Amino acid sequence: MTEVSSRVLAINPGSTSTKVGVFRRNVAHGSAECDWTQTIRHSDAELEHFRGWSALSQADFRAGVIRNALQQVGYPLDGFAAFAGRGGLLPPMECGTYEVNDEMVEELRAARRGEHASNLGAVLAVTFAREIGVRAYIVDPVTVDEWQPCARFSGLPQITRSPIGHALNIKAVARRFARDQQRSYAALRLIVIHLGSGITVSAHCGGRMIDQNTPEEGPFGPDRSGWLPVRELIKLCFSGRYNEKQLDRLVFGEGGLYAYLETRDLQEIEHRADAGDADATAVYDAMIYKIAKEAGAMGAVLEGRVDAVVLTGGMAHSERLVSRLRGYVEWIAPVTVYPGEDELLALAEGVFRVLDGEEEPKVFHPGHAERKGREVLVLGLE
Repeated sequence: MTEVSSRVLAINPGSTSTKVGVFRRNVAHGSAECDWTQTIRHSDAELEHFRGWSALSQADFRAGVIRNALQQVGYPLDGFAAFAGRGGLLPPMECGTYEVNDEMVEELRAARRGEHASNLGAVLAVTFAREIGVRAYIVDPVTVDEWQPCARFSGLPQITRSPIGHALNIKAVARRFARDQQRSYAALRLIVIHLGSGITVSAHCGGRMIDQNTPEEGPFGPDRSGWLPVRELIKLCFSGRYNEKQLDRLVFGEGGLYAYLETRDLQEIEHRADAGDADATAVYDAMIYKIAKEAGAMGAVLEGRVDAVVLTGGMAHSERLVSRLRGYVEWIAPVTVYPGEDELLALAEGVFRVLDGEEEPKVFHPGHAERKGREVLVLGLE
């Protein structure tokens, strides 16, 4: 797999959209380059047909809209060397590029770890791949597990901490930083902070993500509550004011900035703060404060020896937020910023590493991936 013209289709299904991109390998630069990308929005009316059904019930519908989009721009399916899909809610597993097999598809159909649109990624990729006789892959799914053993203890034997987060973007950015520094990722000690609708603060050592906050932990974000005082949460659970689904929604979807300010829009909050809104200023500052606290915790995980703090995700586009956060954490290590997320590119790069022989594809075995006593949180992945 060396020709520049060889192409990979990357597919990233979200709750209300499907992102697709066509990528080719630029051998001269050793990188993947995007030829075309599109975010296909799905209306409430279209999705209403699938309400109450599994995420995978949308497979034919989403495959159809992808086909139409490709036809409109002139990309035939048989022009692709491979297909890549976003990894869904699978058992805890090591990072890397995995070939989609029947066991993986069955695991996603069973949805033992929950329903989410990301479960469609592997299924869509393998559907197209088998149609033309090539292979499909996922790369660094949300359940990547490289934690050190001590990170798993929660404080109660009934509850085991288990990783879930923005592994695809975080690992891609960590590798990108290593390339830019002309160093090996495995030789670096990094704190990588994904600043999106969910916030993941992670510690990297030896080429592994050895700890991170999970979606129910860490700083609050645009619509997620993060850490909560446990005894007060218990009281809220038994107050009679909320049922289980309402509480889930309260902390994953209606928490954080939204709970305090009734908006998830960071720019709007910054404008409100500039206009003298004291509440907007206080909440905005508190979010940055909590992100910095979590970064300090990851600095401790790395024993104070950190080569860089790397910021990424959509909120990293905000110069104001980055500047404030830099003031808190630059004492730990120099700060580098890669704003936004490019999960489609990360998917394509993972596949090209396999196709070019730089990396062996991993084989998914549910029994091997599962570890006794682990549970995976299934909320907050959009």
